[in-house]
Amino acid sequence: MKASPRAVTDILRNVAGAHRLLVLAVGWALSRALMLWLLVESGSPALRWGGVAREVWRLYHHWYGVLAHGVFPTHDPLWQYPPGAGPVLLAPALLPGLTYFQAFVALTLVADAAVTASLARAGARPGRSLRGAAYWTGGLPLLLHLPLARYDVQATAFAVIALLTLSRSTRACGALAALGALVKVWPVLVLLGVTKGRATRSSWSWAAATGAGALGVLAALFSHPLSFLREQGGRGVQIESLGGTVLGLATHAGWPGKVRYRYGAFEFTGPYVRTVADASLALTALAFALMLLWRLRARRWSPATPYDAALSAVLLFTVTSRVISPQYLIWLLGLAAVCLTSRHTTQRPVAALILAATAVSTVVYPVLYDQVRECTWTGCGLMVLRNGLLLAAAVVSFTRLWRTTRPLALPPLTRGARLPAPALGAPRLLH
Repeated sequence: MKASPRAVTDILRNVAGAHRLLVLAVGWALSRALMLWLLVESGSPALRWGGVAREVWRLYHHWYGVLAHGVFPTHDPLWQYPPGAGPVLLAPALLPGLTYFQAFVALTLVADAAVTASLARAGARPGRSLRGAAYWTGGLPLLLHLPLARYDVQATAFAVIALLTLSRSTRACGALAALGALVKVWPVLVLLGVTKGRATRSSWSWAAATGAGALGVLAALFSHPLSFLREQGGRGVQIESLGGTVLGLATHAGWPGKVRYRYGAFEFTGPYVRTVADASLALTALAFALMLLWRLRARRWSPATPYDAALSAVLLFTVTSRVISPQYLIWLLGLAAVCLTSRHTTQRPVAALILAATAVSTVVYPVLYDQVRECTWTGCGLMVLRNGLLLAAAVVSFTRLWRTTRPLALPPLTRGARLPAPALGAPRLLH
């Protein structure tokens, strides 16, 4: 029996797809093994990056002890996270026989694998692309072992999976986005690009119901679930933020400010710091207004528009923040990867800029962080480059999103040309 050409083509396509998935799986395993090795060896004299892992075995473990007694940390200036972070930090107890640090890293790898599998599954569908899965697989190791020592991978998993389920279930998308927002706030932004109408009402109503229900459960199980709010207002300008870059350069022009460790980050203190912090908050409000204006005026939606809008929103809120920690790049890598699963995305140049910013961010921290803290010319140059790339990515992202979702302009009439007469019974255009 002779196979038809179409059947042969389908077989070859399936074999090629399976081969790409196998290469992706091997790449993920090898890259994560390298990240684990860097994490284990981070305290060695050769690397001297032991501070990266300290947050898990010292700070997270301390909070775990507090949360295990049914209380959220209170009067702790370092606790600045929504109540959904509590279950994430308690989750290592689910793996008995491992230390807290080992269990935390294992669960972070599970979340990383879930993101990769979701991106691969979405990319393997007809008309989609595996570029997103490849981007995440190869992009995350650019941050060395940092992603394994922060819980931002878990928060990113909620946002990524929420976006990828949108085409199948707006309810699941809204519920996952709400759970992610309870873990680290920003995942709620993925709902900004949901198609207007029924999809928006469904996703937002399920987000509200899920968020309220989960918050109610946490409030019943733990005391002081909103204690994190009182610590957010006191934050200043982190040295790695856009405003911090301006102040770092100002030190070379005679500005007398100093760098101090406060609220879990190195921040600037001195004259005009409060002004820069207020300006950052004003820019964040402006970013929110821009996204609302886009939402109101957008008329054309492609399958990738929800993905593109999510990346644009998080980029705008990141570059205007008073804090741009290196782990924020994990969020951007995940959302850019989602965009790349669609052949309709407008964000390919943005994804390239984010990848470049990620590579520079690793040089900033942990490699040359002393230079950044001391505001040397090298440190300032690195911050100008990293934040310049992020700023460029935000501008390009929003511009491309705006242009591609506006209605197409009618071509100008040629001089002397006449409009065709309307067909019988057709409505006339009003001029």
